[in-house]
Amino acid sequence: MASSTKRDYYEILGVSRNASQEEIKKAYRRLVRKYHPDICKKPECEEKFKEINEAYQVLSDPEKRKLYDMYGHAAFEGAHQQNVETNIPPIEEILREFFEGVPFDFESIFERATGRRRGRRRGRATRGEDIVVPVEISLEEAFSGTTVPINVERQVACEACGGSGYSSSSVRTCPTCGGRGEVVQGNWFFQVRQTCPTCGGEGSVYEPCPECGGSGTTTRSETIKVKIPPGVRHGSKLVVEGKGHEGRFGGPPGNLYILVNLKPHRIFERKGDDLYVDVNLTFPEAVLGTEIDVPTIEGKEVKVKIPSGTREGSLIKVPKKGMPRLKGGGRGDMFVRVHIDVPKYSAFSKLIGNGKKAEELLKELQEVLPKPKRVVER
Repeated sequence: MASSTKRDYYEILGVSRNASQEEIKKAYRRLVRKYHPDICKKPECEEKFKEINEAYQVLSDPEKRKLYDMYGHAAFEGAHQQNVETNIPPIEEILREFFEGVPFDFESIFERATGRRRGRRRGRATRGEDIVVPVEISLEEAFSGTTVPINVERQVACEACGGSGYSSSSVRTCPTCGGRGEVVQGNWFFQVRQTCPTCGGEGSVYEPCPECGGSGTTTRSETIKVKIPPGVRHGSKLVVEGKGHEGRFGGPPGNLYILVNLKPHRIFERKGDDLYVDVNLTFPEAVLGTEIDVPTIEGKEVKVKIPSGTREGSLIKVPKKGMPRLKGGGRGDMFVRVHIDVPKYSAFSKLIGNGKKAEELLKELQEVLPKPKRVVER
C-alpha cells in the first residue's frame, strides 16, 4: 500500500501522538481481543488486524517510533531501507508477551482466551538480537548517496534441524506419559492430572541437534549492501529490517542498524544541511569588492560576488549550494566565510622592493582611511 494511502498509525491504534508505551500496549491488547483472526472469524478481521499489527510494531519500538514521527510512512520505504513485517503473529505468541512475568499458568490462559488446547513448545520463541555496525563515508558520498557493503557475522537458522534445535530422527514417545503429555497421580477415588515433567506436555522426547547443540542457530558470514540516502547526517542511524541475528525457535529476527559517521572534509564544514567554506581576500579586494570562484560540494565552481567594504568574518550566502534535505526536497545553502589576508611588514617591504617606500605608502594609506571605532559594543 502506498504511503499516501496508509492511515496514520496512531489513528489505527486509537491513541494520541504523545501516548506512553504502556498506553500503546493496552490499546493493542484491546484490539487483539477484538480483531485477531484466531478470535474474530469475520472475513474482514484478517486485513484489519494486519493494519493494527503493523502500527503496533512501529509505535511499540522506540527507534521505529522516532523515525515514524520524523518521516511518517516514508521512513519504511525506499531509500530509508525500512520494512515492516505484515505477517500476523499467532495468538499464543501475543498472549505470551502480554502475560510475561505474570505468575499464572500460560497454557490455561491460552485455553481460556482461544478455546483451544495446545502442546508446550520445545523452546520459547524469542526475537533475535540486533546488530549495530558503524560505517564511515565522505561528505561527497553523503551528498550524492552511495551503496556500501556491510560484512556481518549473523546467527541464522541451523540448516541441519531447520531451526528447531533437535534432530527429527531422535524423536520418540515419552516413556513417562506414553505420549499423552500428562501424568495422573492419586487413586481411583481422587485423581490429579499434571503436565508430564519429562516431556513438558509434548508427549515426545528428543535429542539436541548435533550441529547447533539445541540452540537452533549457527553463525554465518554475510555481506549486505546498504543504500545510504543523499543528505544523510553524521550520527544518523539506518535500519535494515530482519538482517540482525535469527530469532530462536521460530521467533522473528533482529535488525541491522547502520551508524553513519562522516569523515572531516578538507574544505567544507557542515552545519545541518548548510555548508561553510573559508576564503582569503587581499585588503584591496575587501575594500573595493571583487568576484571570486568558490568550489562547491559537487566538484564544480560558482562565482561569488564580494561587495565593497567586506569585513573579516563576513558570511556571504550562496543559496541552494548546500546538502540535500532528508525531510523533503531542495538543498541547504552554502556560506562563504571571508578572511582578509594581511601580509607581515617584512613581506610587504619585500614585495615593494624598498622598505622606506613601503612604510611611506602605508602611512599615506593610514592618513586617507577613516579612523575606526576602537571599542565594539555588543
